[in-house]
Amino acid sequence: MRLLPPDACNVRRSGRDHKGHSALPRLPPKAEGGYHRRVTRRPVAAVLTLGCKLNLADSEEIVRGLQGAGYEVVDRLCEADAYVVNTCSVTHVADQKSRRLVRSARRLSPGAAVTVTGCFPQSAGFGAALDLGADLVVGTRDADKVQLVEFLAARLPAAREKVVGARRTGHTRTFVKAQEGCNDVCAFCIVPRTRGREVSRPVTAVIAEVNRALESGAKEVVITGTQLGAWGRDLDPPLLPHHLIAGILESTDVARVRFSSLQPQDITPELLGLWCDPRLMPHFHLALQSGSDAILQAMRRRYGASDFRLAAERIRAAVPGVAITTDVIAGFPGERPEDFEETFSLCREVGFSRLHCFPYSPRAGTSAARMPGQFPASVRKERMHSLLALGAELAEAFHVRNLGTVRPVLWESPAVLPEGPGFRGYTDNYVPVVARGADLRNRITPTRLDALYDDGVRGSLPGGDV
Repeated sequence: MRLLPPDACNVRRSGRDHKGHSALPRLPPKAEGGYHRRVTRRPVAAVLTLGCKLNLADSEEIVRGLQGAGYEVVDRLCEADAYVVNTCSVTHVADQKSRRLVRSARRLSPGAAVTVTGCFPQSAGFGAALDLGADLVVGTRDADKVQLVEFLAARLPAAREKVVGARRTGHTRTFVKAQEGCNDVCAFCIVPRTRGREVSRPVTAVIAEVNRALESGAKEVVITGTQLGAWGRDLDPPLLPHHLIAGILESTDVARVRFSSLQPQDITPELLGLWCDPRLMPHFHLALQSGSDAILQAMRRRYGASDFRLAAERIRAAVPGVAITTDVIAGFPGERPEDFEETFSLCREVGFSRLHCFPYSPRAGTSAARMPGQFPASVRKERMHSLLALGAELAEAFHVRNLGTVRPVLWESPAVLPEGPGFRGYTDNYVPVVARGADLRNRITPTRLDALYDDGVRGSLPGGDV
C-alpha cells in the first residue's frame, strides 16, 4: 500500500530562488483515506546523494531526522514512500545526473513524496526541479533541511509513533559539516552562488555532532565544509581551523578524524602540529586545480605553484607516510600546452596518492564561461584522460611504497576474494585494502600490506584470519 495517494503528494511547492532559503509549504488538511492512513509496515525513505563530501554530511543530517520521524531510510534508488534527492551542480554532467535521479524517483514510485535539495535548484532555479516532478524544493542551508524533514514527517500516518534516537546502522564513517558557503570568487566555480556566504558552525555544535556519530557506532568522522580552511573567521572572536581540530580531539573519544579539503594557505605550523595525535589520519586533500601560475591567476586562486609545493613539503616533513590527494581541472580557457605540461609536472613532482580530474565545464554565471580561449570538449577530455593515466600511475607508486608496512585499517564492507569471504577497508593514509576475514565490519585492525590488488592492495592480519 502506498503511503501517499498521488493527489495528496503531488501538490508542488517552492521557496525563494537562489538564496538558500525556502518557506515550508502549508500542509493539506487531513482527509479520510488520505495521507494519514495507517500502514502495516515502516515507511521507507530513499536519500539519494550526488556530489561532494559536504552533500554527504547534509544527507547524514537529513537521515537522522527522517529516522527520528519514523522512516526506514535507504541510500539507493528503489521503490519507496518518500525520496530526498540531494543534488550537485558543479558541472553540466552533475546537472544531468541530478535531473535523471529526480525523474527516476518520480517514475519508480508515482505516489511517493519527492523532495529536492542541494546545489542543482540553486543554480538552475527551483522551478527546474519542480518541472522534473518534485513536490518540495529547498535550498542548501540547515534550516532548509529541517523544513524538508518536517514536510516528509507530516506525511507519515497520524498513529505512527516517532522513533526517538534512531540510529543509522552499518556506517563506519560519518561526514560532519563544520562550515558552509564560500566568499571566494574563483572564475570557474558556481559554488558561492549555490552555497552562499561563509558561515562557520561553533566548535560546540561540531563536537556534539561528532559525539552523536560515535554513539551511532561510527569509528571515523570526516570534517567537511565548502571552504573548510575558512572555518572560524566569521565567529566572534575569530578562530582558525586548528582550534576546531583541537576541540574535537579534546572533547571526543573519536578513533579516527579526517579533515577534508584545504588550500596551501591553510597549512600552518599550528595546524600541522596537531598531527602528532594518532587519531588524526595522515591524509590531506589539498586542492591544486592547475600547476601553471598563469592559469591559477586566471582562475583567481589565492596561491601560486610555488606556494603549493611549499605546502606539500611542509606536510610531508610533519606527517610521516602521509597521503596527499588533489583536484585538477583540465582544459581551462586559455590553457596552453605549456600550462598543461606545468600541471602534469607538478603532479608528478608532488607525488599525489590520488588525482581527482575533471574537464573544465563552463557554468553560466561564472566569469570563466565568458573568457576567450574556450576549448572543444574533445580537447578537454583528452587532457583529462592524460591526467587520469598519470593519477593511476601515481596511485600505484604510492601503494607500492606502502607494501611491507603494517597500518591500521578500518573495515567497511564485505568483499568476495578468490579463496573466500573477505572485507574492504582503508588504511589511515587512505590506501584501499582487501583481506580475508569473516567478521571485520567496523573494526580497526593492524594489517600488513602484502601485494598490489585491483586499485589497492591485498592485506593480511598479523594474527591470522578472523
